[in-house]
Amino acid sequence: MLRMRRCKIIATLGPASANEAVVAALVKAGADVFRINMSHATHEQMRAQIKIIRTVEAELNTRIGVLLDLQGPKLRIGAFADRAVKLVKGATFTLDNNPAPGDNARVWLPHPEILLALRPGHTLLIDDGKVRLTVASADAGRAVAIVEIAGEISNRKGVSLPDTEIPVSPMTAKDRADLEAGLQEGVDWIAVSFVQRPEDVVEVKKLTRGRALVMSKIEKPQAISRLDEIVEVSDGLMVARGDLGVEMPLERVPGLQKRINRTARRLGKPVVVATQMLESMINAPVPTRAEVSDVATAVFEGADAVMLSAESAAGQYPVEAVATMNKIAAEVERDPYYRGIISAQRAVPEATGADAIAVAARNVAETLDLKAIVAWTSSGATAMRIARERPEAPVLALTPHPETAGRLALVWGVHAIVAKDAHDIDDMSSRACKWAVREGFGKAGDRIIVVAGVPFGSPGATNMVRIALLDDEPD
Repeated sequence: MLRMRRCKIIATLGPASANEAVVAALVKAGADVFRINMSHATHEQMRAQIKIIRTVEAELNTRIGVLLDLQGPKLRIGAFADRAVKLVKGATFTLDNNPAPGDNARVWLPHPEILLALRPGHTLLIDDGKVRLTVASADAGRAVAIVEIAGEISNRKGVSLPDTEIPVSPMTAKDRADLEAGLQEGVDWIAVSFVQRPEDVVEVKKLTRGRALVMSKIEKPQAISRLDEIVEVSDGLMVARGDLGVEMPLERVPGLQKRINRTARRLGKPVVVATQMLESMINAPVPTRAEVSDVATAVFEGADAVMLSAESAAGQYPVEAVATMNKIAAEVERDPYYRGIISAQRAVPEATGADAIAVAARNVAETLDLKAIVAWTSSGATAMRIARERPEAPVLALTPHPETAGRLALVWGVHAIVAKDAHDIDDMSSRACKWAVREGFGKAGDRIIVVAGVPFGSPGATNMVRIALLDDEPD
């Protein structure tokens, strides 16, 4: 299933979409990757959803990526004697280590690591920022705070700490179990919540042991302060604008989205823009004009993928939401300003052979108006480096590994095919041409550029380019 659209679409599965007919319709409408949100799915539901995806994949003869999104730690207050209390601006409110039911003066905070990390002046946000407190004093047993934004809080509401780095792993016992269950099912990407430090990402990569790629969700101010380090150790990034907008001023989020996107692209890491992209389509068959502009902005920025959450998981119009996102992305990529904006964001290549060859392949393809860049790739790294250049020519990735094709389903402009590895240079060129014709990238007489590594099958050995002439499609 060839798509000439370069920006990929991720659709979240849920009650509105977790059946074979809807999944097939979502793929036909434009979905390239499916997200399974482990905040809501059980292991049995996750396995059933992956089985559906793989069934549709076989029926449509296309590789579909699977992104497993881990829940991460959930920081919550305890319960109140009367279920809820109203806090008044300027009042003193205490969060402590006493599990007794709370009142309008105090409540239990069952996270001793937070009490240890809080300092005077730190902000506490409760219930997605509906109530805001400022810490006046804190010790291991309690934090006394002043109410800055008043409101009602009730049992077990979430707590966010934009100023506080908490010495807690992003991986809970649930996350570890979910991760292992997902890896057993062959998921392609793992999205990690609550990332604060590069060490958090390294911890998850040690657990995955290369069985899936690791995507850091950038949703906390602490991650922004160490962004370059986190990108360096991550395989990909997600701009999780919902949580980021709770813990940081909303007006800063658009600029941070651009910064994250460009940092990821500079280092050749895929980046996903997520949260509330077509939120109104949960209940309406058409989006707002502002939502269309929001999606278009992400595509103009060169994001590898844009993501739907509740729109496809629980909304009334999941297929229409994907189709709308597909139309927006395709229209942006036809816009006369698009190519200039994408090219202006191009970063200086790293001083490696793989980057030099990726840049050369793009330059040759554009100079000679070649129909495609065909990359033989074992790990997917060659195709990702070429995608980093955002070439005008589409990228056809040929790999002997199905898991590599699944991972590349999320990468900008890459159409991945599972094919037997080449055994010599002539075979590499010949079969690249055959696949280019077969997949609809060109016809006899057109030219392509082929990128590969010798010896074949060696990850990270990209060291060769060749211009090839397409012949008739084989039998």
